[in-house]
Amino acid sequence: MNLTELEEIGLKSVGKVYHNLSYDELIRHEIENRECTLTKNGATAVDTGVFTGRSPKDKYFVDRDPSNKYIAWGDVNQKVSEEIFEELLEVSREQLSGKDLYVTDVYSGASVDSKRSIRFITEIAWQAHFVKNMFIRPTESELESFKPQFTVLNACKAVNDKWKEHGLNSEVFVLFDIENNLSIIGGTWYGGELKKGIFSMMNYWLPLENKLPMHCSANVGENGDTALFFGLSGTGKTTLSTDPHRKLIGDDEHGWDDYGVFNFEGGCYAKVINLNGENEPEIYNAIKHSALLENVVLNDDGEVDYDDGSKTENTRVSYPIEHIKNHEVTLNAGHPENIIFLSADAFGVLPPVSKLTREQAMYYFLSGYTAKVAGTERGITKPVATFSACFGEAFLPLHPTVYAKLLGEKIDKHGVNVYLVNTGWTGGAYGVGKRMSIKDTRACINAILDGSIKKSEFDVTRTFKLHVPKTLGNINPEILNPRNAWSDKDAFDTTRDMLAGMFNENFKKYQVENSEFDYSAAGPQIQS
Repeated sequence: MNLTELEEIGLKSVGKVYHNLSYDELIRHEIENRECTLTKNGATAVDTGVFTGRSPKDKYFVDRDPSNKYIAWGDVNQKVSEEIFEELLEVSREQLSGKDLYVTDVYSGASVDSKRSIRFITEIAWQAHFVKNMFIRPTESELESFKPQFTVLNACKAVNDKWKEHGLNSEVFVLFDIENNLSIIGGTWYGGELKKGIFSMMNYWLPLENKLPMHCSANVGENGDTALFFGLSGTGKTTLSTDPHRKLIGDDEHGWDDYGVFNFEGGCYAKVINLNGENEPEIYNAIKHSALLENVVLNDDGEVDYDDGSKTENTRVSYPIEHIKNHEVTLNAGHPENIIFLSADAFGVLPPVSKLTREQAMYYFLSGYTAKVAGTERGITKPVATFSACFGEAFLPLHPTVYAKLLGEKIDKHGVNVYLVNTGWTGGAYGVGKRMSIKDTRACINAILDGSIKKSEFDVTRTFKLHVPKTLGNINPEILNPRNAWSDKDAFDTTRDMLAGMFNENFKKYQVENSEFDYSAAGPQIQS
C-alpha cells in the first residue's frame, strides 16, 4: 500500500509501513520489539497488559442515520455522539501518526456472497499477528486488488482523558462508526477486541441481507452432515466441535446464507486454562509456530504452565485453522442437519441431552443460558446463572428477536434437529454433584451426529418439559434424567424450581403484547 491511503484517514508523518507481513517476519518484529517470549514448542507468548478480557461497557456506536434506526439501543449497544467520536478519532490519529505501523488486510466471511474486506492498522506487531491468525488470509492475487470495506484503527496506547466529561464509562474506548466504515480502539491492548469488534459488525450487516450471523462452532461429517454448536464461554463449544472424525469448519463465528454455513474466521481462539494433551489433543497440538498465546505463565525453560491462572483464568491461544489437522479447507459447508445448544449448568438441573421441539428451540435460543462458577475468586463458590440472548448478546447490534426469527425460518426450511446438551454438573449442584464427564458428553454428541439418539425412547421431565432418552449407548441411564442422579430428591426439586424461576424471569422481556416471540409456553412451568 502507499502512504496516501493512510493520509486519507488522517494519519500523518507515518514511518515505515509493514504491510501484510509473513508469520516469520511478524515474529521477528515481536522479538526485536520485545513484545513476546518464544515458548519451548515454538509458539509466541505475549501479555495483553491491564486488560485480559474485553471491555464491553466501553463499546459504543455512533448515533448516526440510518444505522440508529436499526440498532437496539440499551446497555449492550450504547450511543456516542458524532462530535465525541470525531474527537477520539483525532486522539487515535495522533497516537498512530509519526509511528512505524503494521497494516494487515483480511476477510471476514468465507462465503463469496457474504464476505467483507477488513483493514487493521496498529503499531503493535503481535496485534497484527493476532489478526493474521484470526481472520481469513487473502491470496497474493487477492491482495493485489484488495480494497477495504471497513477499517480498524487500533491506537491501544492512547487513552481518553476526558471520558468523564464525555459521559463515557472509562478512559478505554471501542467505537464504531457504521456509516463511515470505521472503528477506533484506545486504552486496551486485548486481542479479543479486534476479533469481536468485527463479529459485532457482521452481526449488523448480515441480517439486513436476510442472512443469519451466529456465535457458534461448526463441523461437518464424511457424509456432508453439518452440525452447529452454540454456547457461551466455558460450555465446551471449541472442544466439542474439534472432533478427529469430523472436519472443523470453525470454532466460534459463522454465518448461514442461502448456500449453507460459512466461517467468519480463518483461525481459532481457544481458552487454554488447564489445557492438557489427553483431553483436548487437537487444541494442544495446534500450539506451535505461528500460534499466539496470551497471558500464560512460562517456566524457566520456556514451557507453558497451563494450570497457572495467576495472571488470569482467561488464558488464550490464537492459531490459524490449518493447525487443526482435520479442518474443512473451504471453511464452508451445507445447511445444518443438527443444532446443539451447550449449557454448563452448575446447578445440576438440566439433563445431559434433550431433544427440543421447534418452540423449545426458540425459547432456549433466546434464553442463551449457562451457569458459571467463579471458583475462589472473591469468595464466590455458588453457581451464578447467565442468560445471553442467542448465546452472544454482547455482540448483537440488532434486537435478539431479529436473529431468532432468522433461525426459526431456517430451522423450518431445512428441517433441522435441535438438541440441548448440559456440559455442567450432574447428581447435584456445584460442590455436591460432579462435572459431567467429557466421555459422557462426547457420547451424547456422537449419538446426535450419527442419528442413533432418534432410536431411543424418551421421557418428559417435570417442570422443564424436556424430552430425555431413557437409554443412550453406554451412558449410565441414571444420569439421563437429572432427578434420578440426585440422592436428595427434595433438594433437586427445590433447585429445579429455583432455576425455572430464573428462566421465567429472564424471558419476561420477550412477553410483550402481540409478540410473535412469546415462546414462554415452551419454557419451564412451575407446578404448585
